[in-house]
Amino acid sequence: MRVVITGGGTGGHLSIASALLQVLKGRGDEVIYIGSTSGQDQRWFANETAYESVHFLQTSGVVNKKGLQKIVSLFHIFKAFLVSRSIIKSASVDAVISVGGFSAAPASLAALSLKIPLFIHEQNAVTGRLNALLKPYAAAFFSSYNADSAVKGYPINQKLFETARVREEKRTIIFLGGSQGAEFVNNLALQMAPQLLERGMHMIHQAGERDYERLKAAYAAQHLHVELYGFTTELPKLLQRSDVAVSRAGASTLWELCANGLPAFYIPYPYAAGDHQYYNAQFLAERDLSWCRRQRDTTPEAVMAILDEDIVPMSRGLMLLGEPDASEKIIRHIEGTVQ
Repeated sequence: MRVVITGGGTGGHLSIASALLQVLKGRGDEVIYIGSTSGQDQRWFANETAYESVHFLQTSGVVNKKGLQKIVSLFHIFKAFLVSRSIIKSASVDAVISVGGFSAAPASLAALSLKIPLFIHEQNAVTGRLNALLKPYAAAFFSSYNADSAVKGYPINQKLFETARVREEKRTIIFLGGSQGAEFVNNLALQMAPQLLERGMHMIHQAGERDYERLKAAYAAQHLHVELYGFTTELPKLLQRSDVAVSRAGASTLWELCANGLPAFYIPYPYAAGDHQYYNAQFLAERDLSWCRRQRDTTPEAVMAILDEDIVPMSRGLMLLGEPDASEKIIRHIEGTVQ
């Protein structure tokens, strides 16, 4: 097959694209990527040699824009649609896979205009606006939260399954601020560090690039020995070493922790579209597989309390929830549909 993967903007979308790319390349398929000059698309894939070609087009989100800005954004999407249509048509593409995000719009619409099968992966418990708009026209719609999905597993890095383990002791805690940094989670980590270190915990903090220097200086000023990172490609290794996590509830992070058997205290981003992070975390909390607190209700005391709980059943349950071959199943389904 010759396939276009499109979408991105955030690490959550792009991690799905990466997982699907590895399966496609392993099967000998040819893959083209169409993303945006905005967001993190170029950081992830500008130098990715597994793609036959990569294309970063000038697009931006529309939902949060008003007035003239919205018109300009729509104009850029239309121009990118025309470029995407030309790329897809000239490459004789068999299928287009959207992983969501605003950068998925041009190529997804181009696929539909050319009557090429469009496959959508929705990462969140609440369907995004673009995915909801395109879902009726898609050849398949994949979602870990949808009972009607042909494949319910979440495509993630296979290393996280390979390094999974049941957590029995709580010696290392990891705070995940995300690739861009979550100020509330970062400040919570800074506030809790003295108490956690005094308890004998090892502390890992992935703070995001924007907040890295501030936190580095703050930890140094207090002589706190914390393993601090900004952006890192070694997250699977950090998760494998950790026994419990404190994190936002982006879908990819949530399912990565599931795959690795890592229990987490989730603090959903309160301004996420459709409150989707809260519903992502509740999917696990309702099954007693995570802790979830609204940001306004999260205190250091609430996080410290989880360190006295038995995490073995939760860790085992998380490992049973993930599907190691989810990416392979999705690609097999797409191939069968196309053929």
